[in-house]
Amino acid sequence: MTSSSQPSAPFVAKKLTKAYPGHVALKGLNLEIPDGHVVGLLGRNGAGKTTLINLACGLLLPTAGACTTLGRASGDLDTPELVRLGVVQQDARFLEWMTVRQQLEFNGAFYPAWDLKREQRLLADLELDATRKIAQLSTGDRQKLAIMLGVCHHPALILLDEPVSALDPIARSKLLSFLIDLIREDGSTIVISSHLLSDVEKIIDWVVCLDAGELAVSAPFDELQETYAEWVVTAQAGDLPAVFSEPFVLAWEGNARQARLLVRTAGPAVAAFRERYRAEVTARSLNLDQLFPLLIKERRTAG
Repeated sequence: MTSSSQPSAPFVAKKLTKAYPGHVALKGLNLEIPDGHVVGLLGRNGAGKTTLINLACGLLLPTAGACTTLGRASGDLDTPELVRLGVVQQDARFLEWMTVRQQLEFNGAFYPAWDLKREQRLLADLELDATRKIAQLSTGDRQKLAIMLGVCHHPALILLDEPVSALDPIARSKLLSFLIDLIREDGSTIVISSHLLSDVEKIIDWVVCLDAGELAVSAPFDELQETYAEWVVTAQAGDLPAVFSEPFVLAWEGNARQARLLVRTAGPAVAAFRERYRAEVTARSLNLDQLFPLLIKERRTAG
């Protein structure tokens, strides 16, 4: 499943390959990030997510193929693109001898649109002490500072690599609320890579899933939720079978009285299924934690 062409896509990859000694991180990837969406970048460890983000912001160069960011080759980004790009890396580096305030002022000097009101709001909401030296910050506070440096200049494209992994639940909730406001205020395109899928799904509207350096899915989140579902099947007369042979049934568990099935939406097949097994079927939407392994499984089965 792939996305349709987006005429103003802020990031485009064409046959993008990135190889390291002994390992190919991305393998001929074709991808367009749709403009104005919040994109959840999913994948297991080693799937190529961080490599893709580093290519998009110009920190890495492709081994083969090409990618463009904000309309320019990602390896050639210059001031017109960089002032419109926000990047939050998981292992962000700072000038350790500076205070938080000094680092903010230093970075802000490079951006004409740096927003002091947004800076103050985030300092308060994230409870970050601007007078502390960076060398004294905890891992979570360093991540808060990285987020501020990535968003206070009103970027058009924001790339977030595990931005909430070190934050406590309260700080994560405040950050996610801010990202929602960011979309309303700036109309930014946001790409967020995270293993905390239950948090990510609260704000994303598009899913890009990588598997071993290849594209498994690029599609609207609501479309995926319509495509896959969980069925709770309860026997009304007789026993349920040990195995369900229908091709739309992707996985199941349970017993002769009740089973939980993960299915591709079967449409009219639901009525026939109920009649065949003389069972009651209750359908439920899948959350991102449930969807993710299905997307990987389907891609590998199709391949």
